[in-house]
Amino acid sequence: MEIPYAAQTLFPLIWPLIAVAGALIRTRESPWPQARLEIWQRWWAVAALGCGSLWMVFAFLGAPGVMADVIGFTRSPFQFEIAFANLGLAVMGFRAASASATARERITVGLGAGMFLWGALIGHVCQWFANGDHAPGNTGGVLVCDLLFPAVLIVLAVRSKRLAAAVEEPALV
Repeated sequence: MEIPYAAQTLFPLIWPLIAVAGALIRTRESPWPQARLEIWQRWWAVAALGCGSLWMVFAFLGAPGVMADVIGFTRSPFQFEIAFANLGLAVMGFRAASASATARERITVGLGAGMFLWGALIGHVCQWFANGDHAPGNTGGVLVCDLLFPAVLIVLAVRSKRLAAAVEEPALV
């Protein structure tokens, strides 16, 4: 059974959609901005970065031939390396989702994830334009995820840090 191109290219977007849905549901009754921001950070870290990256581990290790086809490459040892790079991202995402994670730690996790994912994004775009690689795993949803997973985590953590600093500052009269 062949999976349609659109389904393959859009599948990675399931992880940010789960993060957004979970955060929206959990923040409905939260009156405090800090609490809502914390919920958003945790959902983004665990669902988007953590589970999204863990899915890539299983996909690259469990079905390397399928993944090679999906990204438009031939099967190679490179896929094993990508699997374990994604395992590192998953561990960082799960750590960033913990209750003890600080805004600074989440910014660092976002930057670390960004170094890999933004590099991957550049690689996907280069393959797209230089070699005409329009495979579903090289264009579409993966580009959005590579850009947003770290960027949103960083933005939320910076906002959290600023909100915490504003709450701690004494009011000027």
